[in-house]
Order: sequence, then structure tokens, then C-alpha cells
Amino acid sequence: MPQANSAPSPWGRVLIQRLRRAHANLAPFVLLPLSLTVISGMGYRLVRDWGGLGRDQAHVLMVLHEGEWLQRWLGPQGETLYVLLNGLGLMWMLASGAAMALDRLRRRRPGGQPTIPGD
Repeated sequence: MPQANSAPSPWGRVLIQRLRRAHANLAPFVLLPLSLTVISGMGYRLVRDWGGLGRDQAHVLMVLHEGEWLQRWLGPQGETLYVLLNGLGLMWMLASGAAMALDRLRRRRPGGQPTIPGD
């Protein structure tokens, strides 16, 4: 039975390397939509609660948050597509990031020092 700190199989290393590459390649594409969604969602809540603005006054932030602005180019399905792709992008980044973090933790030596490649 392999120990938790044993060296990964060659296939495991290749898989993690591909996962890192895919994570890094997708990150630029999900950064802007996710940032827009987070900032507009927080902004909406804050200007409603702390800024005293009404629903109609803060509606532009909800238009940004939900992707409603895409209807002009993509039609009625634009908003749904934005939400779907944004959600899938977030789930991918969380899952692949968690897998890479777990791999890093698994490779730690008992003394708490990370392994050095080629060690």
C-alpha cells in the first residue's frame, strides 16, 4: 500500500501538469466575467443597503451582474449563456485549483517542507 507522501506515478504527474496548463489557459477568459459578476453583485447590495438607492436606481448593476447586456448581441439567450458559462468557468477554476492544492499538500514531506522537483 503506497504511503501518502510517496512519489506520484508518471501518469499522475502528467495529469497534474495538464491540469495546471488548462487552469492557466482558461484563467484569462474567466477573470473578467467573474470579476464583473462579483463587483456588480457586491455593488448592488451595498448601494441598496448602505447607499439608500432604490431597486430602479441600482438596476444598471443588476444588468451587469446577470449578463442582461448581452441580449443586444446574442438575443434572449445571451443572459442565460452568460450565467451558464460564468458558473461553469467558476466551477472549473475551483475544482482544478483545489486539485492542484491537494497535489501540493500530498507531496509535502513529513517535516512540512515541500518537495523539490528532481529530489
